[in-house]
Amino acid sequence: MSQTVDLSSKLSILNASLDGELYDDNMMRTLYATDASVYREIPTAVAMPKHAEDIIQLVMFARQEKLSLIPRAAGTSLAGQCVGNGIVVDVSRHLNQILEVNQEEGWVRVQPGVVRDELNHHLKPYGLFFGPNTSTANRAMIGGMVGNNSCGSYSIVYGTTRDHVLEAHCVLSDGSEVVFKSETAESFEQKRKENSLEGNLYNYVYQTLSKEEVALEIRSQFPKQGIHRRNTGYALDVLLDSEIFQEEGEAFNFCKLLSGSEGTLAFLTEIKIHVDPLPPAHKALLCAHYDSLEDSLKAVLQAMPLKPRAVELMDKIVMDCTKGNRLYRNNRAFIKGDPEAILMIEMGGESMEEVYQQLGQLVETMKEAGHGYHFPIIEGEEMKKAWDLRKAGLGLLSNMKGDAKPVAVIEDTAVDLQDLPSYIGEFADMMKGYGQRAVYYAHAGAGELHLRPILNLKSSKDVKLFRDIATSTAELVKKYDGSLSGEHGDGRVRAEFIPHMVGPKNYELFQELKRVWDPQNIFNPGKIVDAAPMDEFLRFEKEQETPQFDTIFDFSETDGILRAVEQCNGSGDCRKSHLSGGTMCPSYMATRNEKDTTRARANILREFLTRSNEENPFAHKEIYEVLDLCLSCKGCTSECPSNVDMATLKAEFLHQYYKKHGVPLRAKAIANIGQLNKLGALVPGISNFFLSNKLTSGLLKSVLGVAPLRSLPTLQKTSFRKWFSKHAPKLTSANPKGQVYVFCDEFTDFNDTHLGITLVNLLTHLGYEVLMPPHAESGRAYLSKGLLREARTRAMYNVESFKEIVSEETPLVGIEPSAILSFRDEYPKLVIPELREEAKALGKHALLFEEFLAREIDKGNLDPSSFTTSPLHIHLHGHCHQKSLAGTSDTHKVLSLPENYTVSEIPSGCCGMAGSFGYEKEHYELSMKVGEMVLFPAVRNRSHGSVVCAPGTSCRHQIKDGTDHTAYHPVELLWEATQTT
Repeated sequence: MSQTVDLSSKLSILNASLDGELYDDNMMRTLYATDASVYREIPTAVAMPKHAEDIIQLVMFARQEKLSLIPRAAGTSLAGQCVGNGIVVDVSRHLNQILEVNQEEGWVRVQPGVVRDELNHHLKPYGLFFGPNTSTANRAMIGGMVGNNSCGSYSIVYGTTRDHVLEAHCVLSDGSEVVFKSETAESFEQKRKENSLEGNLYNYVYQTLSKEEVALEIRSQFPKQGIHRRNTGYALDVLLDSEIFQEEGEAFNFCKLLSGSEGTLAFLTEIKIHVDPLPPAHKALLCAHYDSLEDSLKAVLQAMPLKPRAVELMDKIVMDCTKGNRLYRNNRAFIKGDPEAILMIEMGGESMEEVYQQLGQLVETMKEAGHGYHFPIIEGEEMKKAWDLRKAGLGLLSNMKGDAKPVAVIEDTAVDLQDLPSYIGEFADMMKGYGQRAVYYAHAGAGELHLRPILNLKSSKDVKLFRDIATSTAELVKKYDGSLSGEHGDGRVRAEFIPHMVGPKNYELFQELKRVWDPQNIFNPGKIVDAAPMDEFLRFEKEQETPQFDTIFDFSETDGILRAVEQCNGSGDCRKSHLSGGTMCPSYMATRNEKDTTRARANILREFLTRSNEENPFAHKEIYEVLDLCLSCKGCTSECPSNVDMATLKAEFLHQYYKKHGVPLRAKAIANIGQLNKLGALVPGISNFFLSNKLTSGLLKSVLGVAPLRSLPTLQKTSFRKWFSKHAPKLTSANPKGQVYVFCDEFTDFNDTHLGITLVNLLTHLGYEVLMPPHAESGRAYLSKGLLREARTRAMYNVESFKEIVSEETPLVGIEPSAILSFRDEYPKLVIPELREEAKALGKHALLFEEFLAREIDKGNLDPSSFTTSPLHIHLHGHCHQKSLAGTSDTHKVLSLPENYTVSEIPSGCCGMAGSFGYEKEHYELSMKVGEMVLFPAVRNRSHGSVVCAPGTSCRHQIKDGTDHTAYHPVELLWEATQTT
């Protein structure tokens, strides 16, 4: 105990001396215990250094305390590279600056935490880009890409990261700073003579690789040199190709060794990388369909002589996963039938004619050989959709129900392209012997396929299979002189097999190399050499039972709430920035803190729901702290490939958490906003005085913890329901086109009454009979605050109210996305079992008013003749729930119905208000920061004479508070368009 206390005190002293941050609390250590692999180990602490001096301090502290440092960037490693019991050093928070761009010489200097796609966004005006592009490129960082020697889809054109690293600023294991770069024979010799650790490194490599027997052993045992994606062990074979050891070799550069070394030799602080001119503007993608995997692999050999930019493979299992995903099922338009495999072959050229000529030639060759049955060629935005489908493979595969999942264990093998068909044939036979059907997806043009067995690592039987399959695969790869790791690295999962892959003598050489570079084993120990057995420190314990919990929401679709949480595989899609577009995850986009990712929220829930000793495992305040900044935007329901619905998980968590800690006053007030507004509406004038008067509103804000700078929503003189009841008899259309039920949500009823009235007037004007039967409020406010029993009561009342009358012919239409979409999203999971089928059926016909009008346009019931011909440009900001659950295409279609109206969508995610989130005092600053990322600047810089449109009431209030500009609901713009015909 005294040693633990002593270390904790020393960590506190270290933290005070760093300009960055150091955490040793249970919550942060838990969040960094896993990556995207199957491994889990609680670290001693988590450091977030600000500069090289911080890293030097960390190195010296690790030396003194006999601790290790585990470098981490985005934490998307599949082999467990950044999992360990030392201090995890997260470079993503602060070391993320682009330092210099040299357009003439074609290079850029960056810190290790720079995101690959953000780098290319910065380089685009210079006509340059960084070629290696992993499927995680919108969050993968250059430091991590160097550590793993990442490649990606275009490696057959741009090579690996190793091919691009020119210089590396590093901190060595003795705390010294060095710069590794290309060395001439003369400068190399000078380096050898230096009396320093750096000098020892040059001298050691010279003395070792100059030995003929060592060189011979490396040449004979390493993977074939024709396999350019080879990451097995340390790249001594690449150093051997330098001019120091070979007359015709290139300049010696230790960066070649550091690339793929997984942070085990030195700590990178700055990297200079070569960048290429932008890819050709003209390109297209052939998505060739095959009835068998074997035919697709043979077709790869036909494609390569034409020098394609990329050749990628997806198999049937991956494609089937996309069918049920809300986001990616829309990207499947090019798929015909039910192919066993699709090859995605990209060609580029000086003109589209040249590109189509090349692809046409390839299609004819394949047809003549009898390979393939459908050959669609796509370009432009459709190409991006297809590539997004391919990139989503990793996360989508984890979306299988139950405990058995495709496991990253042998997913990174690479063989010579000519050996690929034979290798896969033997691999398939081997997997059949294990009773497995593997999942195939990957970089076929580079001879690398990601192969994943489906295993339940909670079962000791499958853990044994985990090892057996890995062992057999290593033997098979060695038979073909392939690389057990093509780009994902050895880490923990493959390091155990390195002696077999390169021979015992070369493995001893690796161990010696590690000792020379890092004699105290400070840097990322247990990776590449001296690794623990590959089936230890797994995320799940053997024979681990999955606890079941009594929840309000129905989680039967995932076999319980814990398995819903476990769908997160750590791929880190939630770490993308606002530059990548999309909604997930707004709080991370603003803070760039791992704690604020969807992944972190899943990790903390999984940890405490699995390992807590509390009677109520939900009651931990650590969970509350991590989930606090979740805006419940629902971006993860569509953008997370595993469809982790954190908004629903948060609502359920709050319900369970309140059982022990009670419901806070503010949560009660916000949840009951409909009831409070109903009372206030009895005397709206007096209510509004108290809501807007500086003194009384200030007192109310103080009591409820509302941000002082927020304006409180006021009440209208009449409610929407009262107005409708009074005017309904007058609302008639001669020969109505159809009947529509209008849903009166709690926000439209009291605060946005004019929008409800406008909706009714518009629908009536367009020829529809409008009805509003008695019903309850949506329950959205109750849902957001975790008062699920109250939300369930309202959901059940509404299902009972509408189930017999709402249908495809007579839909239920609403204008507040978060309210009407509750019918589609939460209600089926919220109501009692006896009502679930009715709720699902009702949800299909509960429509945003834009969805209803879009259907009417498709039926021919609406056309531009009902609207003005005056021009107007509309900047659309979609509501988060709308974007995640319904999409904004129908809003585009409806707003474009007036023939001279044009619509462009603001590429914003969440506005930052998110219901009550932005009103809350402690969240105000973050709320405004989210708005400032994309939305506020776009509104301020809109074209003259244009208008901003936002369907969500929270969004419109946020835009008003953040820009002092009025945003309009689509129904207002369309109603106005009918009045000026």
